This record gives sequence, structure tokens and C-alpha cells, in this order.
Amino acid sequence: MIRLAQFEAEARKGRIEALYNLGLAYSTGQGVSVDYIAAHKWFNLAAMKGVNEARKWRAQISGEMSAHQIAEAQRQAREWLVAC
Repeated sequence: MIRLAQFEAEARKGRIEALYNLGLAYSTGQGVSVDYIAAHKWFNLAAMKGVNEARKWRAQISGEMSAHQIAEAQRQAREWLVAC
């Protein structure tokens, strides 16, 4: 969990790779339970910053998610942008 907290702190400072790393952590269960909503959120934020790999991962996990889950992930991404 320390690693995730570090990634979140770095993401708040604008470090794009931290956004991507958070997506990877949540999509693969690295140090946290797999959470596709959180993963989609972080990949979406990284993709908006130009990370092509994040776009690919986001598209891949979207196939495993319902429309409601994707909408929730997008809502959380918007909230994160406003907060930061």
C-alpha cells in the first residue's frame, strides 16, 4: 500500500507515469485487489495526458466492465481532475 500511496502523491504532483502505474496496479492486483473501476479511472487520466499504453489498457478492461461501471470510472476521473 505504501507504493500506491506514493503513486497517488506523485499523480497529484502531475507525474503522468504515476497515473499509468496506478492503472496497472488496480488492473492487475499489484498491492491491492483488482478494481476495474479504479483502473479505468487511472488509465483514463493517463490517456488524457497522452500515454498510449494507457489507452490500450483502458480499452482492454472496458471489455470486462458494464456501462454503469465505465460511467462510474469516468465520474471518478472527473472528480479527481477537479480536486487536483
